[in-house]
Amino acid sequence: MSHSAPLIHTPDGTIAAITKALGANLVSIEEANGEVAVHIHRDSLVECMIKLRDECAYQQLMEMAGVDWPDRDPRFEVVYCLLSLTKNHRIRVHLATNEDHPVPSVTGIWPVAGWLEREVFDMYGVLFSGNSDLRRILTDYGFSGHPQRKDFPLSGYVELRYSEEEKRVKYEPVQLAQDFRNFDFLSPWEGADYVLPGDEKTGEGPAAPAGADKTANKEAVKRTARKPKATGDKA
Repeated sequence: MSHSAPLIHTPDGTIAAITKALGANLVSIEEANGEVAVHIHRDSLVECMIKLRDECAYQQLMEMAGVDWPDRDPRFEVVYCLLSLTKNHRIRVHLATNEDHPVPSVTGIWPVAGWLEREVFDMYGVLFSGNSDLRRILTDYGFSGHPQRKDFPLSGYVELRYSEEEKRVKYEPVQLAQDFRNFDFLSPWEGADYVLPGDEKTGEGPAAPAGADKTANKEAVKRTARKPKATGDKA
């Protein structure tokens, strides 16, 4: 039984047509898994996009995305997803950059790029020259850092909370009650090498100190543990 989803098919001559249209501005082009990836030079972005729209019939900019490669220079990659309505086909356009070299804005070709460029700027810190409204779009005013960079901490740098003492909303540095990055992944039911908070509730006395005899502690727990009630048991 064939799958109901349509087959992904690249129209014949697509790669040759794009290669001819972009010329020296093309870094590389390849097709994998039914998708065509076009790599271009950053400074020739606007020229390439106009040729892809007018000469290769990729009329719509559907999406933009950022990619972070911390160990690579240039560190960032900006990806443009284009759609051809007449061919019913999509391609990806890639370019490399870093936070010190702005990427030319394509808002003059597709106005929708204004919001998409703001998102890449907000999440990765990539600048776009020619965008007249380049400001954060997903994070709050005064947010520190760029959340989708791979070296950005999961907890963030600051947190927004309401101060009951000052009667206002304020930003403060993140203070964690525990170090979320130092887990031992040992199940307490398998027997930890330390006394867990709350273990004193299973025995008659207070929890044993961390250096106490583990065997004696486990025996005490067994003696004092209650038999769980089952359906039908009398109270």
